[in-house]
Amino acid sequence: MYRPNLMFFVLYFSLECICRSQSDIYSLNYIYTALSKPVDLPGIHEFTAMGLMNNQQIDYYDSVSKKKIPKQDWMREKLPADYWEKGTQSRKSKEQWFKVNVNILMERMRHNNTDVHILQWKHGCEIDQQSDGTLKFIKGTDQYSYDGDDFLAFDDATMQWVAPVDQALPTKRKWDGVQILNQYTKGYLEKECVDWLSKFMEYGEKEFSRADSAPKVYAFAKKAKTAGHVRLTCMATGFYPKDVEMRIKKNAVPLTEHDGVQSAGVLPNDDETYQIRMSVQIPEADKETYECYVHHRTLKGPIVVKWDGICCDCSSGGAVVIGAVIIIIVVLILVSVVLFVLHRRGTIVIPGLRTTAIGNGVAFSGVNTS
Repeated sequence: MYRPNLMFFVLYFSLECICRSQSDIYSLNYIYTALSKPVDLPGIHEFTAMGLMNNQQIDYYDSVSKKKIPKQDWMREKLPADYWEKGTQSRKSKEQWFKVNVNILMERMRHNNTDVHILQWKHGCEIDQQSDGTLKFIKGTDQYSYDGDDFLAFDDATMQWVAPVDQALPTKRKWDGVQILNQYTKGYLEKECVDWLSKFMEYGEKEFSRADSAPKVYAFAKKAKTAGHVRLTCMATGFYPKDVEMRIKKNAVPLTEHDGVQSAGVLPNDDETYQIRMSVQIPEADKETYECYVHHRTLKGPIVVKWDGICCDCSSGGAVVIGAVIIIIVVLILVSVVLFVLHRRGTIVIPGLRTTAIGNGVAFSGVNTS
């Protein structure tokens, strides 16, 4: 039985937007998500819509609140009340459109209502701000996905819809048959979307501009799941903008995926800087030279950090010996105390040990060594 990962699909386009954010590239995207039926999960609604600018949410609407609201202070301050009122009505209309169309797609896919199915739409634009301040259009996006798979996408160059699956062909033929709608879509992506993005860039200038920050680079290793191996990790963090080059080098030669190098790519930090990690599994006894190589536009030259050959959490023979010695000493002390107490009570006699009574207590006066 097919059960999609709801949180993954709801965030699918959002994470794509985050990963594409760059220093001089600005993006404005709107993401609509409709479920075939309600689910009892916190924060997951039957219909949601949000605006994203450069990986930051700027507005939000869901089927419970039924109101488009600002998610940035500058949106609330700069845009008049009728902008939010018109936006609310527009998203209510889209909510009804999605409710109808998710059912149409379920019929085409021959899906029943036993499981939850998801229809998403993302549309928006990307621009490049040139050194002289002018804006250059890069691309527009208008695409639909069903249960996380591509369903239909608009080709801005040809003004035609692209259908990667047979079930999307009826929609493609219908929409391509009304060329005025395709012309409107192209006009929105290349003109209207860019105009709104330019306006939002002006409104949120302080929020979307920050000083460049150089990376801090670390090299460390921890015990790997495979016996006799460690996982060497290179980490660079705290850098901005996002573009960065990282390599793990063995004897000055870069390692690749064929050598087992793994990375989740560049990820955002909470302070709007970025981080990246790369790791590779190597034998614990490997004595070759390993280095972390990082280059970023804030640096005059690359940072190279050599791994010191130390494994953070690998077992140490010396530590085991010290631990054993401590245990033995503790046991000997306990045994000595018990023997003395028994001797004092007359239960046992310890040759050579004398005691002197002082009041009601007993104190050591010495040990006969003769």
